Amino acid sequence: MDNQKMTNTRKEVLGIPAPERAYDSKYYDKNCPFTGGLAVKKELLTGRVVKKDTNKSATIEWFSSHYVPKYERFELRRSRLRVHNPPCLDAQIGQSVLVAKSRPISKTKHHVIIQVLEGGKVEHHFGAEEPGKKIVKKKETADEGGEEE
Repeated sequence: MDNQKMTNTRKEVLGIPAPERAYDSKYYDKNCPFTGGLAVKKELLTGRVVKKDTNKSATIEWFSSHYVPKYERFELRRSRLRVHNPPCLDAQIGQSVLVAKSRPISKTKHHVIIQVLEGGKVEHHFGAEEPGKKIVKKKETADEGGEEE
């Protein structure tokens, strides 16, 4: 039966390749779009995992700005969504994820995580720490090219 679970693994869902752990039978989940038979729709959302439960659930949130005409300012609004967290992906708190709409999985869950976005755990960097790192990497590659000549 384990071989059947492994052969039924989808190689990609909505153009997103299956994670390596999806091919291992111990990460099988009937509500996973890769290992199980869960169909997903093309409605995609991105968010950050803020809460993780032991029963393969997670809560994601994202922020959007909304214009308030009275004060001629923008306010920041928070949206939260309960999602299914398949064991083959196992997204951790603080990671950015891509979520797809699916059939109702439970009373509050109608979406499933299909990809942990690159960068993994995203931390807030104040100042010029992040751009500085990128510039240093570019200079190192340019210096290495100069030394070879």
